Amino acid sequence: MKKFDYTKIPEKLLTPEIVQMLGCIHEHKGKQELFVEANIDELRTLLEVALIQSTGASNRIEGIFTSDKRLEELVKEKAEPKNRSEQEISGYREVLANIHESYDFINPRPNIILQLHRDLYSFSQRGVGGNYKNSDNVIAETDAQGKQKVRFVPVPAFQTSEAMEKLCTCLCEAWEENKIDKLILIPMFILDFLCIHPFDDGNGRMSRLLTLLLFYRAGYIVGKYVSMEMLIEKTKETYYEALESSSSGWHEDENTYEPFVKYYLGIVIKAYSEFESRVEHLRHKGLSKPDRIKALIERRVGKISKKEIMELCPDISKVTVERTLTELVKNGYIAKVGAGPATAYVKV
Repeated sequence: MKKFDYTKIPEKLLTPEIVQMLGCIHEHKGKQELFVEANIDELRTLLEVALIQSTGASNRIEGIFTSDKRLEELVKEKAEPKNRSEQEISGYREVLANIHESYDFINPRPNIILQLHRDLYSFSQRGVGGNYKNSDNVIAETDAQGKQKVRFVPVPAFQTSEAMEKLCTCLCEAWEENKIDKLILIPMFILDFLCIHPFDDGNGRMSRLLTLLLFYRAGYIVGKYVSMEMLIEKTKETYYEALESSSSGWHEDENTYEPFVKYYLGIVIKAYSEFESRVEHLRHKGLSKPDRIKALIERRVGKISKKEIMELCPDISKVTVERTLTELVKNGYIAKVGAGPATAYVKV
């Protein structure tokens, strides 16, 4: 069975590039408390928006969709799920909200992971939640011709319980020793979890929920205010490339965690960058909403889309954003470029 080495392997990952990324995140974390304490009321808006975005993005990665309106209603618990997709979306919302509120009391142990998986399917009638897989599974990809190719063969079903026990024990021991930077331990654990692939369904979504849980427990709470799941969705191809690179040779203990670790550190850096940018926009709340949009465009190098503006200013309605952009184009302050989904705006 695979050996989980969370003491010697992490030391080999301390390349100059990764050390630089770690330093960058530590610096962001130092600012985190100042931002949170100074903007408690304003940050509630970011938290609400991130909860919706995270729930939608993590499910879309797995091909689970609903409309934006229904997604918001489900996350805000203003509607009951109507179909299987909405049941799974509602389950994700439940687990995510629980992690947001109680991460300090949720230990990454096998029984807890099983309970979280159970809750992920708490709205479903399928009966798959809370149990490890009962048959062997494979991770396959479909090419342009519709042919399936096996990309990875996970741990067989009969070894899954033992593998999860060893994995969680190794993580917790390294975590408590506190000799290895947790920013390295977390993506290593997530890669190993995905390679075990312990469930018949929901492995991807569980991996992202566990990612947030571990980052929160390590003190990096940026995922509460900026959807890390959405950042992963936006870089999905890079995510799968890193996963494939780091899982090659996994069963033989010959894999390298470096591509997957670097990918996740990059996601955390991007999340902190967006968080600080959004907090900066909240500081301009004394300005009118059109003036805040104008100030945002002034600071942007290159083009910006309506969707990006709405993500950075979640408290400003779509109608106000559209009206302001139309007015700024009319006044010659900005120019419209592209068409359809590629429409964006640049300062003239």
